[in-house]
Amino acid sequence: MIDKIKRSLKKRKVKIFLLFLLCSGLAWFVSNLSEDYVHNAVFNLEYVNVPDSVLLDKASRNTVNVKLRAVGFQFLGFNFKNKSVKIDLSRVATTASKSYIPQEVYRGQIERQLSGSMTLLEMDRDTLFFDFLKLESKEVPVRPQITLNLEQNYLLDGNLEVRPEKITVKGPKEEIDTIQSVRSARLDLQDLTADFTRKAMIIRPQQLKNTTFSSESVSIKGKVARFSEKMIQVPIEVINLPEGTQIRTFPDSVSILCKAKIKELRDLENPDFRVIADYGTANEDNANTLVLKITRKPESIYSADLLETEVEFILKRE
Repeated sequence: MIDKIKRSLKKRKVKIFLLFLLCSGLAWFVSNLSEDYVHNAVFNLEYVNVPDSVLLDKASRNTVNVKLRAVGFQFLGFNFKNKSVKIDLSRVATTASKSYIPQEVYRGQIERQLSGSMTLLEMDRDTLFFDFLKLESKEVPVRPQITLNLEQNYLLDGNLEVRPEKITVKGPKEEIDTIQSVRSARLDLQDLTADFTRKAMIIRPQQLKNTTFSSESVSIKGKVARFSEKMIQVPIEVINLPEGTQIRTFPDSVSILCKAKIKELRDLENPDFRVIADYGTANEDNANTLVLKITRKPESIYSADLLETEVEFILKRE
């Protein structure tokens, strides 16, 4: 029994010793990280504020080597990922042949982004050089690609509304000169019975690598209305008759099948329509028939179709 107690006490002493050893190690580690160190690091360069009239095509370098003085804690993150710093391209200097930012200019930009306890001691002395593409812009229409399938006795009430109807494309001249219009992604709408609004992405042609669009999508709206049908009997009017002649057609009136919303159909009358037969276009090979044509109809109706497209006639000399 006494031996068991001794062994238990020994194990407890070992555990306490290990705990104190761990705590002292952590205290030493924290104490060392709180001291100042000089360390080399690599910063990634992120270019911002590119002038609106140009596009950054290439930079002479995308990283810079630096020597820093900072407390140990601040260097921990550098072992896993490079720090990114922003370089303001609104400060770029331009000559006839090149665009550049001197080392002393972008060094100042980097120093302003460091924390107060971090000091930049040394860095690469290279000047940053840039290649820019000159940008132009123009407005082009958006062509929607949409297939509509309406339920029976329903119609599209008016034109589709596309917003925006036009977008501004901005890019190098050799790219945007090839663009006359842009297309939306295809929409296939089936069995419609109500008004609809759909969003469609604008398709970006693969060759437009450096061109931007003022909008990446369009909204397509349409109104759907229930329609009915009504038959209207309209007299036939013959035009371009030779002088000294009279004509009689068989029949002397024709039926027009009208499709529209019920409200519009209710007010339809035959004076709203005009159907003509042009004697001047009579076919000599079939001299006893005339082709009929609707030349006047209300704009509010969806469609108006002649049930007969030709009539026979008799011509009389006065």
